[in-house]
Amino acid sequence: MNTMTLAQAQQEVVDEFAMLSDWQDRYEQLIEQGRDLPLIAPEHKVEDNLVRGCQSRVWLHAELQHAALSTAEGQNGSRNSGTIHFTADSDALITKGIVALLVRVYNDRSPQEILGASTEFIDRIGLREHLSPNRANGLSAMIDQMKRYALAYSSVK
Repeated sequence: MNTMTLAQAQQEVVDEFAMLSDWQDRYEQLIEQGRDLPLIAPEHKVEDNLVRGCQSRVWLHAELQHAALSTAEGQNGSRNSGTIHFTADSDALITKGIVALLVRVYNDRSPQEILGASTEFIDRIGLREHLSPNRANGLSAMIDQMKRYALAYSSVK
């Protein structure tokens, strides 16, 4: 479970990138993020989990983790339906770092949090403007896919 709010996780990313003076260092930071990305299970590294719109191959898997309901809530508890756990991988270093950054921020959040989240932190670190047009399109495709998963899981009870 995340101890940080989504906004705090986004701010942490902004603060980390603000400490790096140039884009060479920031690209290295992205690559490092990719190295720290937990491995995606082989059974999830399939065609259906490829993010459409990315030049590189990016696999993104989402799984709804149901919140444990207390006995007082019973089976019809009105609590949040749970959180979404993401796993991902890419065959390109920087792209893997980008998806790792997104997983870091959006992982284990409720569908509502993900759907309501701003992506302003990406612009605040200057990422979009320092990517090639193809990578910037891929970044948007990854965010869109995460939000589509959140939308699909938002109706699951």
